[in-house]
This record gives sequence, C-alpha cells and structure tokens, in this order.
Amino acid sequence: MTQVVSTSITRRSVVAGLTLTAASVVVLAGTDNAQANQTIPEKSLYERLGGVFAIAAVVDHFSDAVVKNPIVGQESKNPQLREWHTKNLGRLPGLKFMRTLWVCDVSGGPFQFTATKPGTTPLGLEEAHRDLRISPEEFDEVAAELGRTLDFFKVPKLEKDEVLAAFAAHKDEVTAR
Repeated sequence: MTQVVSTSITRRSVVAGLTLTAASVVVLAGTDNAQANQTIPEKSLYERLGGVFAIAAVVDHFSDAVVKNPIVGQESKNPQLREWHTKNLGRLPGLKFMRTLWVCDVSGGPFQFTATKPGTTPLGLEEAHRDLRISPEEFDEVAAELGRTLDFFKVPKLEKDEVLAAFAAHKDEVTAR
C-alpha cells in the first residue's frame, strides 16, 4: 500500500502561520525600548586581551624587561630591587606564573589569584612587595615598562588603559613601607 503525503498548502495552514507571525510581532512590539535595544554583553577585559595565553606572553616579556630596566632592575639604585633582580632570578618563572594569574583574575578571567603572602584584600600585594621598599617613582617606572610592553604587543588603547588602571589601583599597596 502506498501512502501519499500532501505537500499542498491549505488556506488553514497559511492563516495559522500568519497568526503566529503576527503574534510574534505584537510580543516584540510590546517590549520596552531598553529591552529591545539590548545588545550582546560586552566581552570581559580578559577576553579582549586574548585569554590566558596572550596574557602569559605579555607577562613574560614584561617581566624580562623589568629585570633589564635600569631604574627598577639589575642596576637599580634601590638595593632591594637590585638584589632581587640579580640573586633571585631562579624565582622569576614562578613570579611570571603568579603575575599571569593576577592579571587573569583582575581582568575578569576564570583563574583566581591567591597571594603567597596574603595582603589585606584577596588581590592585596603589600606583603609581597614590602621588603622591596618600592618608591612611588619606581612603581611608576614599572607601570611605564608595562605600557611599553603593551605597545610592543599592539594592545589597543582601550584595553591598554584598562590594564594600566588596574595596575595603578594597587600603587598604595606596592609602595607601602
């Protein structure tokens, strides 16, 4: 026995389709403008920076540049910074890892930074930096080095400004004596 399947369009199916379409338009027209104008949520800074691998590349370059920087690196007039950048370089890979976690955390990524020497806040940096006796001017030079690194990687201005603002927000912690 052969079955015949009808593919014809009936008046009833057209009316039903138009009714559904009209109902959808009425529902959409009834929403307020704020809801109708919603866009896809903005990506986090973490996503706009390219995620953990891009952040790790920037941190790697930045960390090496700080070591070579004449003001805050191996030739620094600050004896604590000079010593760290000459006698403690075996710790640099771990520091790069921790810096990467920190940037991922503050930029809205899925990784959580936990300080090895906890400060007063979860992202507090004062205890980790206290022994280095970093001056406000030295902090500013490290920030400038970070800016140069972001330029090296051609990070767009908006994201660069956000990264530098997140860094600057911890200046009082890092320069606490």
